[in-house]
Amino acid sequence: MRGALSVARGMLSVMAKKTAQDDPLAPVTLAVGQEDLLLDRAVQEVVAAARAADADTDVRDLAPDQLQPGTLAELTSPSLFSERKVVVVRNAQDLSADTVKDVKAYLDAPAEEITLVLLHAGGAKGKGLLDAARKVGAREVACPKMTKPADRLAFVRGEFRALGRSATPEACQALVDSIGSDLRELASAVSQLTADVEGTIDEAIVGRYYTGRAEASSFTVADRAVEGRAAEALEALRWSLSTGVAPVLITSALAQGVRAIGKLSSARGGRPADLARELGMPPWKIDRVRQQMRGWTPDGVAVALRAVADADAGVKGGGDDPEYALEKAVVAIARAARSRRG
Repeated sequence: MRGALSVARGMLSVMAKKTAQDDPLAPVTLAVGQEDLLLDRAVQEVVAAARAADADTDVRDLAPDQLQPGTLAELTSPSLFSERKVVVVRNAQDLSADTVKDVKAYLDAPAEEITLVLLHAGGAKGKGLLDAARKVGAREVACPKMTKPADRLAFVRGEFRALGRSATPEACQALVDSIGSDLRELASAVSQLTADVEGTIDEAIVGRYYTGRAEASSFTVADRAVEGRAAEALEALRWSLSTGVAPVLITSALAQGVRAIGKLSSARGGRPADLARELGMPPWKIDRVRQQMRGWTPDGVAVALRAVADADAGVKGGGDDPEYALEKAVVAIARAARSRRG
């Protein structure tokens, strides 16, 4: 009997934890990461839930310098009218030591009808506050910076799913290639496409909407380079840099393009679906890379990978001119792409 009671209590504990994590009106929400769009959405979710429960909810959105010692106590003190309140603290890792003490004390005994939202970058700075919030079981929302193209691709797919719409894998990839790394712009593009277009969204539709943007993407630079089209790759590179695309994103795209050529050229023949499973690529990308690899040799792949490594070092501080390092890499890759024809 005791064993059964123990198991039952354990199940209730797990259920309670899950409920707290799923409830935007949990006493404390901890949004951790550096992706501004996701942080803002974490706040908006809590505010929307609070105002659904009470349309007159008072929202206080504070920067670290606005939360002085004693301020939190004033904001969370009992109200004569028992109004619901959401207190948002941005960049909580930058709070002063005295204010952190106030927040930690509050975490031990949060007030009713008040939801505290802490936005924390998640690094070593201010880790004590982060640990304290987790220790008391704060609801946590992950807001990581999306630096990898695969993460941004998954984000776009998730946006379409959240809006109840269907988009082909090629369309999602084309949108990431065209828009770049800004999640706000990606989310806005998905929203625009779903509002304007009926039915499944494909690559042609994305091309019609964002054809001018595609030439400024890091992946366009990479595609033109691995296809041996040096002049077009250099033009796309200069346009990309002039529109603010980070050099490190371009070296990453170049590396992915060359590695894809190397992987596919050394793989056994087969259907795109079989190769996709073997190489960890989507089937549509297998077809694209097959078209791009016609002029490549194993020696050419080796040369191109060295060029990418040199560019990466130049972009990350090993050289005086990141743009020149990228131009040099693009030319070297385009030449390597024509090694078989040469």
